[in-house]
Amino acid sequence: MKLLEGKVAVVTGAARGIGKAIAIKFAQEGASVAFTDLNLDDNARATEAEIAALGVKAKAYASNAALFDDTHAVVSEIVKEFGRIDILINNAGITKDGLMMRMTEQQWDAVINVNLKSAFNFIHAVTPVMMKQKSGSIVNMASVVGVHGNAGQSNYSASKAGMIGLAKSVAQELGSRGIRANAIAPGFIITDMTAVLSEEVKAEWEKKIPLRRGGTPEDVANTCLYLASDLSSYITGQVIEVNGGIYT
Repeated sequence: MKLLEGKVAVVTGAARGIGKAIAIKFAQEGASVAFTDLNLDDNARATEAEIAALGVKAKAYASNAALFDDTHAVVSEIVKEFGRIDILINNAGITKDGLMMRMTEQQWDAVINVNLKSAFNFIHAVTPVMMKQKSGSIVNMASVVGVHGNAGQSNYSASKAGMIGLAKSVAQELGSRGIRANAIAPGFIITDMTAVLSEEVKAEWEKKIPLRRGGTPEDVANTCLYLASDLSSYITGQVIEVNGGIYT
């Protein structure tokens, strides 16, 4: 039997990158997948088709995860379509880097709203569903910079540190209802967001990593699968760093 057979997963920001890798991995393990992205563009439709080709139910939803009402509306649509929600992966995120003294209020607010408020919105919306089921697994996609900080990313670091605190608090609130909440803190992962970096910058990063390579979206997806499945049924309120040992 596949690890997620019969389960329904919701993955935010899954049209590409790490979110897409997670959605594909879940589908390979038998989960039906509802995923969101800001727009239903060609990437979203292609991802939807790729998931469906694995023999599971799949549907893409356009949703601004930073908006409370939009999130509750899309979660209601997902429950009507899929009947339940067993797994929530809060993956939606953006960066707007800059030194603190030069960072604008807009840069700060945009990152906090998309990265952190979106997780609150989705957890708030799925909690009644999971409580009724008396089960559920929530995973917040944080970052190593949310654990260790990073110059020039105070907004991003703060949002990801918030994701960790949010997961730990939700774990304490909802554990008695059979709902688990954990966070994953990826390190240097090769995605579209990091592809714009120069080869020199990438090489410098890799020198700092004991495994001497950047991670892949699949490395993160495999960890996410573990936390979403019953293999981790006694794990909640934890943070797993997927970073190649960079801070060991």
